[in-house]
Amino acid sequence: MSAPKLSPVPSSQPERLHIFDTTLRDGEQAPGFSMTAPEKLEMAHLLANLRVDTMEAGFAAASPGDAEAIRLIAQEVRGPTICSLARATEKDIDAAAYALEPAQRSRLHIFIATSPIHREAKLRLSRREVIQTIERCLKHAAGRFDEIEFSAEDALRTEPEFLIEALSCAARNGADVLNVPDTVGYSEPDEIYRVFADLVAKVERPDHVIFSAHCHNDLGLAVANSLAAVKAGARQVECAINGIGERAGNCSLEEIVMALQVRADIFPAVSHADATQIWAASQRLSRMTGTAVAPNKAIVGKNAFAHEAGIHQHGMIADRRTYEIMTPESVGVPGSSLVLGKHSGKHALSQRLAKLGYQPDPERLNEIFAQFKAAADLHGEINDADLVAMMEGYSASGSQWTVLRTELRTTAGRRPKQFARIELEHPVRGRISDIASGDGPVAAAFAAVQRITGTDVDVISLETRMRANGTGREFVADIEVEIDGRRFSGRARGPDIVTAAIDALLFTLDRGEAYDRAEANQPTPAHAV
Repeated sequence: MSAPKLSPVPSSQPERLHIFDTTLRDGEQAPGFSMTAPEKLEMAHLLANLRVDTMEAGFAAASPGDAEAIRLIAQEVRGPTICSLARATEKDIDAAAYALEPAQRSRLHIFIATSPIHREAKLRLSRREVIQTIERCLKHAAGRFDEIEFSAEDALRTEPEFLIEALSCAARNGADVLNVPDTVGYSEPDEIYRVFADLVAKVERPDHVIFSAHCHNDLGLAVANSLAAVKAGARQVECAINGIGERAGNCSLEEIVMALQVRADIFPAVSHADATQIWAASQRLSRMTGTAVAPNKAIVGKNAFAHEAGIHQHGMIADRRTYEIMTPESVGVPGSSLVLGKHSGKHALSQRLAKLGYQPDPERLNEIFAQFKAAADLHGEINDADLVAMMEGYSASGSQWTVLRTELRTTAGRRPKQFARIELEHPVRGRISDIASGDGPVAAAFAAVQRITGTDVDVISLETRMRANGTGREFVADIEVEIDGRRFSGRARGPDIVTAAIDALLFTLDRGEAYDRAEANQPTPAHAV
């Protein structure tokens, strides 16, 4: 096939940095992140929405399933170049060619190790034999792909003069992209900069050929190393959503894209990625793999746009630029949140109450603020459910339902079943009890609660934890549910996990309609609380 090669942007403009996403290959092959073909296709569409330049859809020779997933993505996804990894063997190249055949634009990503430890311990090849392998395989691949990328595996531990020789050989034999991976996350930014600057100056290549950085995060330096490579002349960065990948992971796509965007004044290249699609891709990947994003993760962690300290919250209310260098909306996050805790001030409390539909006068605000501080000292973070309870004078969970009794039983036998007998009290409906079974104690209890309340709820997520309080310990449950196509979340505390989880569920059942009114800035009537 013939197609236009990658070409530099005119020098009057910042140069183009190509985003090479490897979520579906390096990310997916990490333990615990394996995806089915339909899941990979769904993720591929999200990456296309994000406008990544190249999407490494998998490793065609790894398994028939991986090859078919790549072919499925190549058939259905348009926009990014679709890429398959291949070892430096004719068989791997043939597998990649078949898988990528339907692609609008295809790329072969061929690699061979070049470092002494890999050559001697893994490949058992001499320098000359490595060069001969590069020549032979690139000639076999010629004309079968729109683009070819060559990677010198473990490049940062390769002798500098041999690395130059290997990359020059690849460029001379048809490689369009020369990838210089820090395969084991061994390097640091100053070293990476020197390596790339030296390669840019010394590797013999046609004008269209660009350098790529693929940095692993074993020392927590993947993003910093990738940015150093960009400063030194790399014009492609290989990265993954949420930084997933082998061992400690890869360079995080969201961090590299936003670093370039926020600090365009210091970096010589810009990406064309649509950053507003980052949040959706991150959240879907997290749910798909069942692996939560760390709260303090840059850009996509739940605390990334959250502010608790009173002085920070006051500044945010006055002008969000005081403590946010990017807006939540710029990465697709619905909005920043002021986390209310013991360090929070009256400004933040008043603003949150206003969002919930409350406009207390100064005297009432002082009373609520005193209650809020006492509760924060005891429990830590205070959420909307706690504030509604304070304003309306209801129980900590904010629900009209009260849990009177929880009994859990497990049947004996080869296939034991879990049963829960739950008794609730309602100010109008009185005491009601019911029994239900489930896969575990919480599932059984939830089934009984739904029978009692007559609701049909899909539980999206439930997180429980134990923490110390002023009198000993308590259990906290955070829940997100879907009711009639609408999502609600809540939190409750209790003496045990099951009671806390039930209270959290009851809160969401009781608050759906009340929060709709609060969003419309209408005061919540007492009977709905």
